[in-house]
Formats: sequence, structure tokens, C-alpha cells
Amino acid sequence: MSDITYSKAIDAIYASIQNDNEDLDTHIAALKAAMAREGIKEATFETAKLAQGNRQGRKLMQAYFRKKGIAVGFS
Repeated sequence: MSDITYSKAIDAIYASIQNDNEDLDTHIAALKAAMAREGIKEATFETAKLAQGNRQGRKLMQAYFRKKGIAVGFS
């Protein structure tokens, strides 16, 4: 899964979130690798595609991803 593109890694994370965070840590690691390869500093997610797009859900997601070494933004 290390050859996955940034956009495919983001889509995999959306799918994981919709499936009760199944394999989320694996998808986060793939996203981190894709971001490093493509020189992206911040992962951007659409709030409409999140299970909890409210402020509390976004802050929880940011905190979890920060622990994994990924900066998260929302659009």
C-alpha cells in the first residue's frame, strides 16, 4: 500500500471512517507516505464526507492525526 497516491489515500480514509474506522491506522500510514512522496504538508478533508463533520468531530480527527504526524485541514 506504500505506492498509493495522495488522493487514493484520502478516499481510503473516507471509506475507513464510514466503516467504523476499520484499518484506519493502516490508511493513515499510507497517507503519510504519499504526502512525503508528493511533498504535501497538510491533508485536506471535506467536512461533508466525514461521519462527524461538526466542530467536535473535526477537532477529534485533527488530534488523532496529529499523534500520527499528519497536519489536517478541512474544506
